[in-house]
Amino acid sequence: MWGKIRVIFAIPELRQKIFLTLMFLAIYRIGWHIPLPIVNAEKMSKAIQDTQGGLGDLVTQAALFAASDLSSATIFGLGIMPYISASIIFQLLASVWKPLEELQKEGESGRKKINEYTRYATVGLCIIQSYMYLSFVRGQGWLHEGVAKQMETSFFANFGWQFTAVLTMTAGTVFLMWLGEQIDEFGIGNGISLLIMAGILARMPKAGYELLQMVTWQLGSPGGGKLGLEHLLIMIVLFIAVVTGVVFITQGQRRIPTQSAKHVRGRRVFGGTRQYLPLRVNQAGVMPIIFASSLLMIPMLLFRNLEHFGGWMVTFSEMFQRDTSFVYNLLYVALIYFFCYFWTAITFNPKDMADNLKNYGSFIPGYRPGKRTADYLERVMVRITYVGAGFLAVIAIIPTIVTAGIDIPPYMAAFYGGTGLLIAVSVAFDLVQKIDSHLVMRNYKGLLER
Repeated sequence: MWGKIRVIFAIPELRQKIFLTLMFLAIYRIGWHIPLPIVNAEKMSKAIQDTQGGLGDLVTQAALFAASDLSSATIFGLGIMPYISASIIFQLLASVWKPLEELQKEGESGRKKINEYTRYATVGLCIIQSYMYLSFVRGQGWLHEGVAKQMETSFFANFGWQFTAVLTMTAGTVFLMWLGEQIDEFGIGNGISLLIMAGILARMPKAGYELLQMVTWQLGSPGGGKLGLEHLLIMIVLFIAVVTGVVFITQGQRRIPTQSAKHVRGRRVFGGTRQYLPLRVNQAGVMPIIFASSLLMIPMLLFRNLEHFGGWMVTFSEMFQRDTSFVYNLLYVALIYFFCYFWTAITFNPKDMADNLKNYGSFIPGYRPGKRTADYLERVMVRITYVGAGFLAVIAIIPTIVTAGIDIPPYMAAFYGGTGLLIAVSVAFDLVQKIDSHLVMRNYKGLLER
């Protein structure tokens, strides 16, 4: 392995790409710690950390998926989520709106046009989200006292400070979007995914340190917020099991055998080779978990704010408690299955795949080219999507089970046994595969080869 790593840095082009990527990620981490000038970051962070469930859970989930830090209002506070939201919106529109669908089929020029529309939509989403976020922060009284007094007494100061803060947060997200595109073009790996992974990995050491502070290093359950040694062992085993499962499912494929037709030209015979069409078990990736958790946050916060009416509102609020409610977790699993099939239906088109096989002179043995091939591919994808959705559902509810069974904070369980780990391992595998492509192209063995 050390020999392979030396080979990586011995290739000038690959070495330059890696160092550029590390430099871009370092810039992102520096901006992570630069607070907005009007917000009292310490007061805000302490208030959110003291909040059990509700707001604290929402902030943790948003930070996990968006490479953001909503708990301290930095210039990168919104993270990359507005860009991800805009990309998802246009991807969904391209499947139902004819002009965008035709633009998508134009190839490189159409893709560039859609990317341009996505950037414009990102700016619009940033302005709306940053204004709503800052209005909430102001309503909670988390601004500096001097700034708050100026905004209350002067219209121009109020407009000026809000305009500056909204412009700063919008510029921060646009800069992250640009940073991700620079990593795609000049670095190595998927830029947006690497930014999200960097945000997750940066939180893991703190979560691990706090977990060790809770361990008493003796068997038994001492109580009082402390953990026994057996709890630490369970967390270690869980960590290894989740990583193994993520690797297994991420690499898992259903290989459909295909046969190319034979062509006789003169005295030579072309084609007739047997190949495989790989279908990923987890075709939807981590998107179903993001959609499901984001959607369930809405009723959770809504009923939590309506608890003061009493009666049914308190009951509904208890039903949507993430860490203790069976109904919440049941809805969570159901939504993951729904979004798995929904996202797979958008990204995987069996008709187009069958047409491509037919155009290239290939076919699946036992199935006629065209509609029968498309129907077969759809049946196979429905079956393997069921398995992929079940895996995502297990990964998603592991933090809830660990929090309820071992009594540790939810954010620790999320990083060491759930979605955060799924994202980090998936992105790391994608990065290793891209490095392998550079090594194989120069006749070196890949990192994953024995």
